[in-house]
Amino acid sequence: MSVRRLAEDQFQPAAFAFNDENAVWADKTIQKYPAGRQQSAVIPLLMRAQEQDGWVTRAAIEKVADMLDMAYIRVLEVATFYTQFQLGPVGTRAHVQVCGTTPCMLRGSEKLMGVCRSKIHQHPFERNAEGTLSWEEVECLGACVNAPMIMIGKDTYEDLTPERLEEIIDTFNAGNGASITPGPQIDRHFSSPEGGPTSLLSEEPKAKAKTSAKKAEADAVSVPPSEAARPKSTDAETNPTLKTPHTAPKAAAKNAAAEAAPAVAEKPAKAAAAPAAAKPSLEDKNRPAGIAKPAAPDDLKLISGVGPKIEGILNELGIFTFAQVAAWKKAEREWVDGYLNFKGRIERDDWVKQAKALAKGGEAEYIKVFGKKPR
Repeated sequence: MSVRRLAEDQFQPAAFAFNDENAVWADKTIQKYPAGRQQSAVIPLLMRAQEQDGWVTRAAIEKVADMLDMAYIRVLEVATFYTQFQLGPVGTRAHVQVCGTTPCMLRGSEKLMGVCRSKIHQHPFERNAEGTLSWEEVECLGACVNAPMIMIGKDTYEDLTPERLEEIIDTFNAGNGASITPGPQIDRHFSSPEGGPTSLLSEEPKAKAKTSAKKAEADAVSVPPSEAARPKSTDAETNPTLKTPHTAPKAAAKNAAAEAAPAVAEKPAKAAAAPAAAKPSLEDKNRPAGIAKPAAPDDLKLISGVGPKIEGILNELGIFTFAQVAAWKKAEREWVDGYLNFKGRIERDDWVKQAKALAKGGEAEYIKVFGKKPR
């Protein structure tokens, strides 16, 4: 863990006090704990102090320590251990926490951090010129399915592109952050699939089948007490169509099958699968122009988001070089995205920018532009 220290003295206020509303809240919070255990309220009180002033000051630490009868060093240990506490001044309108853990990193969080560097400050924890914005990289924020994502205050903003993050930062900086709906920023309901559900579209047949199964099971095991002690008669005694005991098993099986037939007939048909989206026509005017396979085609797999299968499909379309991909216009990118059923992935991964770097100078230029080797 990195060393965390309080801000310089020049930033520290002379005193701290909870406002009237927070003071009442703090007293009620302390009373939740048994006598002698009031120190358990240290984290809630520090969080409320941070929400009031934007960060945890030395004066706030001392005030909380006095309220809980704790040594100053004990409260300082808590504040410096948990990274949720900001120990220096942050943006007055937004402090952007960019998740940099593996799922978000794979989905483009580095580009989000690039936006923060260009629009806020080159270095984390540094405020912009107006003091309204700041940012930092954090560990997992718990919405990996909707990566990449950020958190501002207590709200998360997910499924981000660099362009959407720029809009969010500008909106917060203008003081209109409340107008942005938290959560996924694409056509997705919470963590459900993009574009809506694809399975279990109807619960009625499933519920009916479950009810029928339970009824059949109950009928099979329900035996009246008066019948339990009664000697079991043979099939030959109860079924006059059976001539000898040797035919009983076969006849019994036939009768059982006949009795079970209605239950099978009641089995609901499977719900029809959702129709797959139609691929754009190969004759569409927006299809990128292809070329004949060159003697030494480029390794398109160096573009993040292109694997062996996708490279094969691109080759079938006549796409063999980085220069071709770099020259795609918006309509052409949308055609390829629809043909591959990528749902915006080409834009999110920025194939064009990757291809331009690779076409210009190979891996060396890619590293220069993106700060890392191509995949």
